[in-house]
Amino acid sequence: MHSTVTHRPKPARSKDGELRHLMNLTAVGVTLAGVILLSVILYAAWAANSSASAREIALFGNAVNRSILRLLNEQKSVAWWDEAYTAITDAKPNTEFLETEFGIFLSETYGHDIVVILNPDNKPIFMYSGGARRSADDFERYRNVFAPVLAEIRQVKGRSLRLRPDLFGANQKNYRTIGSPLQSARWTGHLLTVDGAPAAVGALTILPNVDKSLLKPGRPHVLISVNTIDEAYLQEQGRSLLLSDLTLGKTANTNSEYAGMPLETDDGKIAGWVNWKTERPGNSLTSIILPLVAAGFIAAAVQAWIMLQRLRNTSSHLAQQEKRSRYAAKHDALSGLPNRAHFAEHLGTVLAGIDPDGFGQTAIIAYLDVDRFKEVNDTLGHSAGDTLIQEVAKRLSMHVRSGDFIARYGGDEFAILWRSADPNAAELLANRIARALLQPIEIEGQPLTVTASVGIAISPEHGRTVDEVMRHADIALYEAKNAGRNRSILFSADMAEQVEQRRAVEMDLQSAIANDELDVVYQPIVSCESGAIVGIEALARWSHPKRGFISPGIFIPIAEQAGLMPMLGERILARTMRDWHAWPHLEVSVNLSPLQFRQSDIVAILDRMVAEHKINPSRFVLEITEGVLMDAGERTREALQKIRRLGFRLALDDFGTGYSSLAYLCNFQFDKIKIDRSFVSGLARSQSVRTIVQSVISLGTGLGMKIVAEGVEEKTEARSMTDFGCTEMQGYYFAKPMPRNALEALIKTHKPIPILEEDATQRMAATA
Repeated sequence: MHSTVTHRPKPARSKDGELRHLMNLTAVGVTLAGVILLSVILYAAWAANSSASAREIALFGNAVNRSILRLLNEQKSVAWWDEAYTAITDAKPNTEFLETEFGIFLSETYGHDIVVILNPDNKPIFMYSGGARRSADDFERYRNVFAPVLAEIRQVKGRSLRLRPDLFGANQKNYRTIGSPLQSARWTGHLLTVDGAPAAVGALTILPNVDKSLLKPGRPHVLISVNTIDEAYLQEQGRSLLLSDLTLGKTANTNSEYAGMPLETDDGKIAGWVNWKTERPGNSLTSIILPLVAAGFIAAAVQAWIMLQRLRNTSSHLAQQEKRSRYAAKHDALSGLPNRAHFAEHLGTVLAGIDPDGFGQTAIIAYLDVDRFKEVNDTLGHSAGDTLIQEVAKRLSMHVRSGDFIARYGGDEFAILWRSADPNAAELLANRIARALLQPIEIEGQPLTVTASVGIAISPEHGRTVDEVMRHADIALYEAKNAGRNRSILFSADMAEQVEQRRAVEMDLQSAIANDELDVVYQPIVSCESGAIVGIEALARWSHPKRGFISPGIFIPIAEQAGLMPMLGERILARTMRDWHAWPHLEVSVNLSPLQFRQSDIVAILDRMVAEHKINPSRFVLEITEGVLMDAGERTREALQKIRRLGFRLALDDFGTGYSSLAYLCNFQFDKIKIDRSFVSGLARSQSVRTIVQSVISLGTGLGMKIVAEGVEEKTEARSMTDFGCTEMQGYYFAKPMPRNALEALIKTHKPIPILEEDATQRMAATA
């Protein structure tokens, strides 16, 4: 019997089933995506809230540290002061002075709640709080509070004192009086509990800041100040940090809308909690996004519409970004004015529409440069320089016409384009610029008189292309600067000729340097005590084969601008080192240009030349000007140190002509100071000049430096400088710069004679 087995095929899934299956899968996928999306949104909201709270806590913590730093700086303004040191250390302290300059000043000016001055035995000699002087008994209630602070600041050995933050200590590393760091200069800042409330506590030693001789042996006096963290402080920080509802309590606020930070004192205790209403960006995020997500689950059309809106918004945002990018590409970020590229583009368009024969309107281009802008940056800082640029841009914009075009060309340079048919348009534009800068500009509370040098060119008269017109305006600007600044000059053809001549001189100078055709002359330096020649200064001279003698005042700036100073400086050094062997007993001074530091490895060059010329580097004095030290970084500092290690000596040349000479004496080590001739020649005319010179000589002598007076041309000047304690002098009163052979003859015949016993006429005759 045979049986037949029939295999039934599986029923095919209907289209409806497949659709339902697909819909089920889609539903599961959408649901899963929705759950994931919801989770992401909730996590993002939580993370945003947490990040906002953490940022606010960090901001307030930094504010507390800055308060301690500010407290120490406020104390330093009175504690490191000769007059205050004398008033405190006298056998009978001047209590009226202490009340006025410490108690009242620190309390009313900076809001210090408690001011205490302790003697070397930690006994109070002055205490001020609550707007009145307090007795020594009042201090005893705080002795235990201040005990750790006093123990820390009185320690003799060890590392720098602990500080929150340590920025104050970093800024005082180079604190000096007269010559050397004061080992007794100490400071510390703490957060402590004072009178049951958290408070910033600062302590530092009281020291003289100028006269080193005032400093007495033994432990110093100590100034302690307290600034309580109270409601007024919290309101100030709330306004500054944009925190709302700041309160001080014993515990943290448990409300979810609030964040807080414990005020932990430096002994590890909690002095209180600062609480504030925190930002909740995550809540705002969820309130916006969740309804959109819900709407997306309601209907696919709504979801598509939302995505379309987002796409549209994104596209609009990208379009705005592109617009902003195009704007940024043509405008200066600091001033908001069009930039150089935009000005050139606009000028090109204007010049293309001007009648080449000059009929109708002409284009007047003013190219201006703010006078002595670098000095503002160096003295007041780059922030002040930025403020000045912004104010100048504002002033200029207010004084030009609505249809005129003004741009910041770069740095402290501006360009203005006028369209006018008035033949006096250039003069009118110059007058408008002058009026714009007539009133002083207030920078950081200081009224600053600002002037500008202006070069003006007219198209088509002075050119028909952008490059040609701007080049001629630049030439006119150069002439305005050379003429003394604070003026406007219209371009003329002879100016261009002068530029061409300057370029010709530059090419000839490059050739002369390469062929070692420049001469070196030497000016004797004499001892103030004996009148003997103790040194010489090497000076470059150039006798052009066609143009004759060219002053260093002309070719040195050309060399600097053309980048020729490193090569020229090395040639002068080599010539001087070769000549030195004729008079090895004399010191030889050689000037170093700032460009030799910036454009060449000066240390390696000097090391090589010492070996090559077999000279004694200790007989060479390298003179540097303030230009080397301006904005000196670690590279310059290390170079100067290495030069000294090679054996060379250093002199600060033209002392007193810059803005930071005294700071340079504190931060850099020099063997000599050379007083600029402008001070020497002014001795007879001004008592203030005499006072300044006497102070400089006294300061330099106290630092162990020799003082050299430059440009001594009269017997009265020599007498005064000798009386003031000057070490050495040079100038036409003793001898003019001379060639090597003339110097050798002078050295052989020179007889040391006391300077003050010799008549000027006789001296000049002897050294002719």
